[in-house]
Amino acid sequence: MNAAVSPFRIETFKVACSNCNLRELCLPVGVSDEQIERLDRLVGARRSVPRGDALFHAGDGFASLYAVRTGFFKTCVASEDGREQVTGFQMAGELLGLDGIGTERHTVDAVALEDSQVCVIPYHQLTDLSRELSDLQRQFHKIMSREIVRDHGVMLLLGSMRAEERMAAFLLNLTQRLRARGFSATDLVLRMTREEIGSYLGLKLETVSRAFSKFQDDGILEVRQRQIRILDAAALQKLVNVPSR
Repeated sequence: MNAAVSPFRIETFKVACSNCNLRELCLPVGVSDEQIERLDRLVGARRSVPRGDALFHAGDGFASLYAVRTGFFKTCVASEDGREQVTGFQMAGELLGLDGIGTERHTVDAVALEDSQVCVIPYHQLTDLSRELSDLQRQFHKIMSREIVRDHGVMLLLGSMRAEERMAAFLLNLTQRLRARGFSATDLVLRMTREEIGSYLGLKLETVSRAFSKFQDDGILEVRQRQIRILDAAALQKLVNVPSR
């Protein structure tokens, strides 16, 4: 961790990947008990990040990847005029820190949207172990590919979709990711603000609010501040599948 960054509350107890309920999301299927033990030794600490605190900042030296164990994060950068541009949202079972691999410096801030906890994965130790465990290496490549595909998806959202279509795609993506973690795909609490959603999707706050109101008026959503109930997922999917104009 960069010395200029405020110290985190670190709990230095053993992390047992074999007993983690997110194991199937973070680890390759079919690794042996011996390989799991070696992964347990690699992932040697958890770090608590209170809501509003940064796990790392743009410009910090890169040393580790972070698997989100509990909580929710946003990644963001500061534009030239000082405004914040949200580049992504990460939830339990997903990785943070991949942005630092190329230059050995982080290019974004990673900020906790609620009290969160991450598993710390020293990157160079991970790459050494991946050379020995081909299943782990393949899994890591899949994770990197998934992040690239997600970035391309956002570019398509910003380039070819209207506001309502962007919102529909965002909500569908969020519910699909939640479902993969065993959560409800219809009832969710948005951890991010509407301003942050707008920043991510390239929409103004008023546009985001109007989209939520229209979805509620059309019987697609039930909206109670940050509590969302999806009443008609098929209608959201139909919006996303509208041909480009």
